[in-house]
Amino acid sequence: MDRPLHFIEHLIEEEIKHGFSPQQLRFRFPPEPNGYLHIGHVKAICINFNLGQRYKAPVNLRFDDTNPAKEEQQYVDAIKENITWLGYHWDNECYASDYFEQLYKWAHLLIDKGLAYVDSQSSEDIANQKGTPTSPGINSPFRNRSILENKNLFIEMRDGKHPEGTHVLRAKIDMTASNMLLRDPVMYRILYKSHHRTGNQWCIYPLYDWTHGQSDFLEHISHSLCSLEFKPHRDLYDWFLDALSPLETLRPKQREFARMNLSYTVTSKRKLMELIDGGHVNGWDDPRMPTIAGLRRRGYTPKALRTFVETAGVAKRDNVIDLSLLEHCVREDLNFSAPRIMAVLDPVKLTLTNYPNDYTETLEGEINPEQPQLGNRSLQFSKYLYIEREDFKEEANRKFFRLSIGNEVRLKNAYIIKAESVVKDEQGNIIEILCSYDPDSRSGSGTEESKRKVKGTLHWVNQKEALPIEVRLYDRLFQEEAPDQDKAVDFKSYLNPNSLKIITGFAEPSVKKASPGDRYQFQRIGYFAVDTDSSAEKMIFNKTVGLKDTWAKQNP
Repeated sequence: MDRPLHFIEHLIEEEIKHGFSPQQLRFRFPPEPNGYLHIGHVKAICINFNLGQRYKAPVNLRFDDTNPAKEEQQYVDAIKENITWLGYHWDNECYASDYFEQLYKWAHLLIDKGLAYVDSQSSEDIANQKGTPTSPGINSPFRNRSILENKNLFIEMRDGKHPEGTHVLRAKIDMTASNMLLRDPVMYRILYKSHHRTGNQWCIYPLYDWTHGQSDFLEHISHSLCSLEFKPHRDLYDWFLDALSPLETLRPKQREFARMNLSYTVTSKRKLMELIDGGHVNGWDDPRMPTIAGLRRRGYTPKALRTFVETAGVAKRDNVIDLSLLEHCVREDLNFSAPRIMAVLDPVKLTLTNYPNDYTETLEGEINPEQPQLGNRSLQFSKYLYIEREDFKEEANRKFFRLSIGNEVRLKNAYIIKAESVVKDEQGNIIEILCSYDPDSRSGSGTEESKRKVKGTLHWVNQKEALPIEVRLYDRLFQEEAPDQDKAVDFKSYLNPNSLKIITGFAEPSVKKASPGDRYQFQRIGYFAVDTDSSAEKMIFNKTVGLKDTWAKQNP
């Protein structure tokens, strides 16, 4: 492989050197189906599936579906679609709910060992007795219930004989432990909610910490890889495994890596849901969202996301990755893969006064200079064109290399033109630019005149055949680099009020045949993707990323 090994690969290599069989390697990606995957999940997906590819080891997709109050089948379907779109394929599709019966039996085993008990306090009382990181917790008054009473109560909980909130099952560990997660954590709660897979079969549901490690164990996962916030959970992960299985049994090893913290971004599912519920964005797949669905709709590519994860690296310590690195990876991939077209987003009419009336000629432009084997595309040229309004000034200084009165520029793939005069409306706004063209200056004509140099080149579209398009110009969703860092400030106060601007422009007519998801470079402007709302009657493009990192220039 071209890149150096990251620290997890080093750990695995060392284990193999000391006798661990590569045939025992098995990985998994274990999302909770309570929302859409985001850029942070992309890192976890890449780490696990790339390890599977490197060592030719199975990788499971397991849904940790333990909370029917927040989980839905639509999230399961979206997660599977996102992983497939990223270019990965799992070996086994698993669900924590597949193991509910086994987990229930194991819970009885812990009760039999005196390592679990039913607590009949309220959640508030349990929380208040947990103590603090500097002070010990207090034992529940129900901690010493008899094994028989605990078993009977737990059976009654499953049988639906008690209301929600009346009882929970807790592990009996140590209320004075320095790791507060070991202070008799809750394993089961009563919840009368229908589960997306098991329906109403259960009215008690296991909590994540109890379910996660045991699911890994049942699937023979060799390395349970998770982000750093789960490091304190490792002690509890191992405690449950110790309580249930002999130490010599092959068990998963939890190992932690730094999560993907991205500037100008929030990735908390709760906060993303706040943005949706508050109407600040238009759903999980809004192109401003850091979800895979949003990034995909915006025009980001699977290759760019995988390259971004590899470039950012796999670290042991949390850090913040600049969003411009992700945009750079997208730009680099699209530069190679995206066809070129011309589009004008703020049009002003341009008329070539000495060009023949009612005459149209066919010119040629490259489809993609990075892939010359693709050949050229046809461009229709005539007397009446559109150019960008910002590409013209009546009077300009020497540093303005675009069009101005008395100066020349080249129209891309076409002729050199010279601005002669303008037409204005009653308010003094320019509505038409009158130019002359040099008929001997056509690009690629082979004449000496065609080779003469001018300092500026402008893109254009032919008025007669230009296709009207809706263009959605997206900017960063937040104005603050770390919008959720200050817990005393509502992260939504940092929202960028100009994160979306919708305009109407014109493009080459060839894009009328484009399908949602198709990506293009609008020459001299940036990269754009056909939106899922687009149709033959109304073509809609999302701005993916500019040709250069204009944000860095505007916000030094």
